[in-house]
Amino acid sequence: MTLRLVPLLAVSLLVLVSANATALTAADEKLKAAAEQEKAPLIETLHDMVMIESGSSDVEGLAKMADFTEARLKALGATTRRQKTTAGAGADIVVGTFEGTGKRKLMLIGHMDTVYQRGILATEPYHADGTKIFGPGIADDKGGIAVILHTLKILKDTGWRDYATLTVSLNPDEEVGSIGSGEFISELADQHDVVLSCEPTAASPPAQNDSLLLGASGTATGTIKVKGRASHAGAAPDRGRNALIELSHQLLQTQDVAKSIPGTQLNWTTSKAGTVRNQIPEDAEAGADIRLTVSDGIAKLQAALDEKIKNKLVPDTETTVSIVPGRPPFVAGERGRALAQEGQAIYAELGRKLDIAEMTGGGTDAGYANRSGKAVVVESFGLAGFGYHARDEYIDTNSIVPRLYLMTRMLIEQGKK
Repeated sequence: MTLRLVPLLAVSLLVLVSANATALTAADEKLKAAAEQEKAPLIETLHDMVMIESGSSDVEGLAKMADFTEARLKALGATTRRQKTTAGAGADIVVGTFEGTGKRKLMLIGHMDTVYQRGILATEPYHADGTKIFGPGIADDKGGIAVILHTLKILKDTGWRDYATLTVSLNPDEEVGSIGSGEFISELADQHDVVLSCEPTAASPPAQNDSLLLGASGTATGTIKVKGRASHAGAAPDRGRNALIELSHQLLQTQDVAKSIPGTQLNWTTSKAGTVRNQIPEDAEAGADIRLTVSDGIAKLQAALDEKIKNKLVPDTETTVSIVPGRPPFVAGERGRALAQEGQAIYAELGRKLDIAEMTGGGTDAGYANRSGKAVVVESFGLAGFGYHARDEYIDTNSIVPRLYLMTRMLIEQGKK
């Protein structure tokens, strides 16, 4: 009797598995159709946001972006609030919170500011050319915000609420290092299980495929100052101690110092010296852009620089170097890699390949979200685009449906865990 039941049970299980597989395929097709239906509305949203100029120092423009995104989040059913930044222009962070019926706490982050100055639309207008749509900040990061808003619209229409809390955080100062929002992002991320950050992915070309990002450099600012002695440049140049000459010497001998410290990068990018032509300059100063992927990088760089500057060219000058930490590095770790691999499987459902990018030299707020390591963080859920921070920034409309599908499926799968 038992032997007769075994094949019957196996057949029953096979039917059940097949039914579930069919249901899963059908559900995915529905989500794909929903993503396709949201493509045109997403482009409209992009247009509306690009037409709001919102450089990091443009308080008025950032207020308009905050009003726009907050209204959209409210319309989707979120409870919203504004959080003032603690430094910088004094704009608002927009936070939207959705309460669900599940167990996990999920978070989506993006930024409302761009690198462009007020008036940029006069010379770089919103326009389309084939599958490319151009506009200041359209990829970095208004495309990411559009993905968030329209993913939430799809999920709302399906009635999905399989989460304890779903939080959206949009800050106004990412392009200047999140100087007034970074700590807030870090603290909020620590209250969540998963954080999906919505910076763009590179379009083709130059990238072969869309990607998700597992690492980005942290940032710091280096400053080197030289104190010399002023004198008349024509009548008594030898009585002076030329700070500009000494600064030049120090820049040359420190320019490669980071090459001997794995996980660090230093580039001198700004300088100033003197005030008038006919005076030997007594003060000179230079600034450096520093990138780091290791936690002890600043300390090692500081020690190496301090040692280098002991070697003087101009006697009786004094040289000092300081490093001010900025955004922390982002290194996703194995949990982040596993999450990105889930994204690869989701893209495969569309017959598309999704790459995993290990590291970029650009900074990201994923570094703040990932700082404590409490949440699982993955970057680059925004649209595919290129020309960031340039005069030809664009998104590729062919990426809209797959990116919406990726984000939607990813959230649904995370809610099940």
